Order: sequence, then C-alpha cells, then structure tokens
Amino acid sequence: MSIIKIILVDDHHIVRDGIKSLLTGAANIEVIGEASDGYELFNLLKKMQPNIVILDLSLPRLSGIEIIKTLTHEYDDIKVLVLSMYTSEDFIFNSIKSGAKGYLPKNTTRKELLEAIYKLHQNEEYFSDPISNIILKSYIKKAKTGYSFTDKKEENLSARELEILKLFAEGFSNKEIAEQLSISIRTVESHKNHIMQKLELKSTVDLVKFAIKNKIIEI
Repeated sequence: MSIIKIILVDDHHIVRDGIKSLLTGAANIEVIGEASDGYELFNLLKKMQPNIVILDLSLPRLSGIEIIKTLTHEYDDIKVLVLSMYTSEDFIFNSIKSGAKGYLPKNTTRKELLEAIYKLHQNEEYFSDPISNIILKSYIKKAKTGYSFTDKKEENLSARELEILKLFAEGFSNKEIAEQLSISIRTVESHKNHIMQKLELKSTVDLVKFAIKNKIIEI
C-alpha cells in the first residue's frame, strides 16, 4: 500500500497532537500538515496534496460543512473524514450530503481511526457503529413517517457562534456573555442575529429548543 498522506484540521492544538500520537507508528500513514481552520487548510493545499483530510466540524471563520463542500467541488480526489463531538442526525446527514466519506465521534479508538483511514483510502466509506445506528434509525423513521431531512444551516455556525449559542441556551444575558468572552454587547447581539438567521429560528425559545435537541447543552 502506498503512503496515505493526511492533513489534520482542528482549532485545538492539543487535539491535533492527540490525533498525531494515535497515528504515530501506523503502517503507511504520514501526517503531512496541520491547520486550525479552513483558510489555513486551503493555503496548505496550494503546497501539498493529501489523500485524506481529518476534519472537525466546529471551526472558526469557515465551518466544517463549508470546508467539506469546497473540498468536494474543488479537490474531489481528497477524502474527508469527519472527527467530531457532534453526533446529531443533522450534523451527520449534512456532512454526508456535503461529501464526507467517513464520520467518527471524538471518543473513537485508535483501532477504529486507523480502520476508517484505510477504508477511505480504498475508496470505501466508513461510519462508526454509533453513527451507523443513528443513520439507520433516521431512515427507519423516514420510512415510517414520510419525514425527510431538510438542508439545515447549523453546521455553518462558526466556533464563536456555537459558543454564544451555548451560552444563550444556558440562560446567560447579552451583558454576561459579553463579559465572559471579552467582547461588546453589540457584538453579542450581532452574533445572536446571525445565529437566528442561519438556523432559521424566530425566538430565543426556539434557540434553546434547538440547542437541547442537538445536544449543544444538556438538561
């Protein structure tokens, strides 16, 4: 098997270090680059050609979904493996619809991570058992109820927007959020308006319901 070249994309350096340590010593795998967001990734792609991009969904500036769509349309020979803490139906289905070939939760094992990488390199798809179960249950629900998934926009939220969404859903005021994040109240209000528009929500109550449904907060 030829060397599988990988770029890691996650905005937390410690997470990238953890993934690299899991891949150290694995046969025919080489991490050739790292990026903390989409802009850094696309700059790297001007200089190097990976076989697989291991991608988090919650990123600053460009969301993971936006990155997947761009890779699918402009770098169709690169396989995308999502490695995310988000395991709701919408995140999974929108990743798949955007072009991701694999999806793993962040608590995955080294063995499964390697298996996913090798499968994708062989032009196969790979979804962990929990992710596969979610996909299966969703299709069963669709078959029974006629429900179809719409192309929701929650994955287009930036890391800061997800952070603010979580704080709003937990009951913090604009002023409290501004103080916690060291930004102005006007900036908080602007972020909230953008979040509501992207998620097509009409009220703060809808926002809280969304956060609970998608496990952004726990109750």
